[in-house]
Amino acid sequence: MTKPLEGRLALVTGASKGIGAATAQALAAAGAHVVLTARDVKGLEAIEDSIHAAGGNSTIAPVDLVESDGIARLASAISSRWDKLDALVISAAYLPALTPVTQIDGKQLSQAITVNVLATQALLANFDPLLKRADTGRVIGLTSSVGAAPRAYWGAYGASKAAFDNLLECYAAEIEKISRVRVALIDPGATRTSMRAKAYPGEDPLTVKAPESVANRLVELFVNDFEGFHRERVEG
Repeated sequence: MTKPLEGRLALVTGASKGIGAATAQALAAAGAHVVLTARDVKGLEAIEDSIHAAGGNSTIAPVDLVESDGIARLASAISSRWDKLDALVISAAYLPALTPVTQIDGKQLSQAITVNVLATQALLANFDPLLKRADTGRVIGLTSSVGAAPRAYWGAYGASKAAFDNLLECYAAEIEKISRVRVALIDPGATRTSMRAKAYPGEDPLTVKAPESVANRLVELFVNDFEGFHRERVEG
């Protein structure tokens, strides 16, 4: 059977676990060659092994998004091997401790801004040329409801996600009429991830959906066309 993403290249950040890992596996199952990036080399190797065992294709590219030149080096490596990028999934994120605004730890807030905001801008800046060379380039950012709807004790993470959302929506508006690249912001909702477990330590993980549910929806967005900027929450 023909795979819908055969011959396409996808880059997934945060691909060593959770939604990023599930998305990388789903994209590979649909035929894409997936570049997996994260800090955890062993985690990336495990996901790559699972992709290859299922007959898919992938390449691991360990990168710490906090490193000042990490993303530029990643873009240089990818552009030296491929002439376009069909899909960019921004899944990597940092969750600071949940605390009142008056007690936010400065180092953790700085980490959240670096990973969730500065790295996002760097990804867009460095991969924009490759995305524009694709027939139907797609950028999908994984966001959170607290970015648009502030919630007590979530100030540090929410502020970083509000900036994340703004960057992606501005980028979408800037490129809509000059390229075929389309941008989507996806709120995965309650999903069984380590970040969710950190935020809700008393929750039974089996009461929330698996990462694969979100991953399958993301693949649909890559396979099917959508016009302009797209935003949705994955329910279920």
